[in-house]
Amino acid sequence: MKKRTLIILLLLAPLMLMAQNSKRSAIPEQLNKLMLTENMITRFYVDTVNEAKMVEAGIKAMLKELDPHSTYSDPKEVKSIMESLQGNFDGIGIQFNIVDDTLVVIQPTLNGPSEKLGVLPGDRIISVNDTAIAGVKMDRYDIMRRLRGKKGTQVHIEVVRRGVSRPIPFDIIRDKIATSTVDAAYMLDKKRGYIRISSFGQQTHREFVEKLDSLKQLGMDDLVLDLQSNGGGLLQASVDIANEFLNKNELIVYTQGRVFPRYDYIAKGGGRFTKGRLVVLVDENTASAAEILSGAIQDWDRGVIVGRRSFGKGLVQRPLDLPDGSMIRLTIARYYTPSGRNIQKPYGDSIQYRDDLMQRYNRGELSSADSIHFPDSLKVQTKRLNRTVYGGGGIMPDYFVSLDTTKYTKYHRDLARKGTIIQTTLRYLDDKRAEMKQKYPTFEEYSKKFEVDDEMLSRLRKQAERDSVKLKDEAEYKKSLPQIRRQIKALLARDLWDMNEYFQIFNEDDDAVKKAMELIKERNTDALLTKKKR
Repeated sequence: MKKRTLIILLLLAPLMLMAQNSKRSAIPEQLNKLMLTENMITRFYVDTVNEAKMVEAGIKAMLKELDPHSTYSDPKEVKSIMESLQGNFDGIGIQFNIVDDTLVVIQPTLNGPSEKLGVLPGDRIISVNDTAIAGVKMDRYDIMRRLRGKKGTQVHIEVVRRGVSRPIPFDIIRDKIATSTVDAAYMLDKKRGYIRISSFGQQTHREFVEKLDSLKQLGMDDLVLDLQSNGGGLLQASVDIANEFLNKNELIVYTQGRVFPRYDYIAKGGGRFTKGRLVVLVDENTASAAEILSGAIQDWDRGVIVGRRSFGKGLVQRPLDLPDGSMIRLTIARYYTPSGRNIQKPYGDSIQYRDDLMQRYNRGELSSADSIHFPDSLKVQTKRLNRTVYGGGGIMPDYFVSLDTTKYTKYHRDLARKGTIIQTTLRYLDDKRAEMKQKYPTFEEYSKKFEVDDEMLSRLRKQAERDSVKLKDEAEYKKSLPQIRRQIKALLARDLWDMNEYFQIFNEDDDAVKKAMELIKERNTDALLTKKKR
């Protein structure tokens, strides 16, 4: 017994000494407590401890006590985040999807390394650097990791092409591949243009300006700016785009935190679109930087906001790098719209915060504006027309567009959830790409003439059976048909051309776009903002 007690004392001695030394050092008491706990676990725990994993869990637990948007990312996640914000990555330049455990090239990037060497839409990549990637159920991330690499390095791939008996080898030199955050830009009619921004990255402002100028050259007078499902991104990108709409010295947004004093972002003037009528589309998934932009436009009465109340993220995160390549995104301030609104929704209960959109749906908020009530304490006035707007959680649109859930049946939702419609279009194009390109050499011809026929729908029904998507009755199928046809046609357009063409088809029946066009044609912006709305 004495021997056992002596062993325990010897083991604890270093920790006792550490504790004594800590009293003389400048280490804060709580930090010292954390260090001691970690040391005790790694020294005395019954099993071997993964120290790195344990530390990561501790960091995540600390951040969870703060707010929903202070997060930790490991080195792999950091790389992915930075690529999305920078708007580029190093790779071979292809858009692809997985069909029957095989990578199928949808489109090679224009002027990218794959296109220059002759990789074509419909090609199947079966191996990368002599490692098989087809038919082996390889994870999508692992495939991407093999194809991507540092600019200037070489990757060897083998491709199976329809009509060619043997695999075709390619030695591709990786290059910088640009990714776009402006999904679509086209003319809705002779005078009204449409631009959709999916997120805000380092290249977004440049892309936006290029698209805006091109539409103005086509005769655009008025603009529909689509920020639906835009989850945000870089604050500065949002500010730069707001500058294109506002006048010199008008406040765009300001940030303020406990440590960081108020900082104002002011319009510089000289914007490219300060006069034409502007409608901004938002929905319940519009967040962060997208709310900064829509909030500034609303507060200055520069345009009309159409859609549903936005997400409500008004917290500013600063990325803080850690030595191993991981990163903490720490909330350091709140942002406020020009009228002083903090649009961050409450986040005291993490479960309620996570399920907020579902709660909105259950309350009927997504289908009726009458279900939304703000207290007078959240009331503020806009800067130019002195209209009443509210803070306290998201941007409330000037004109509400309900979420029409009657369009979508359970059968359609199951088709979407299982990826059945996407797989059907991929298989169809795999068989008929050459025929389709010959029959519809331009998107204009495709848009006017192509119809989703019975053969296409038969393929869908067979794919649904393979995917175990159950059909309740034929009435449900018939009700789903208009949306299914539109989605198939839009997806085929995307894979034959690009996202721009996808949205031209998809938006033909989009309620928010229809409302925007109705408002633009009706009267001037000030009249739209000040007239009584229902």
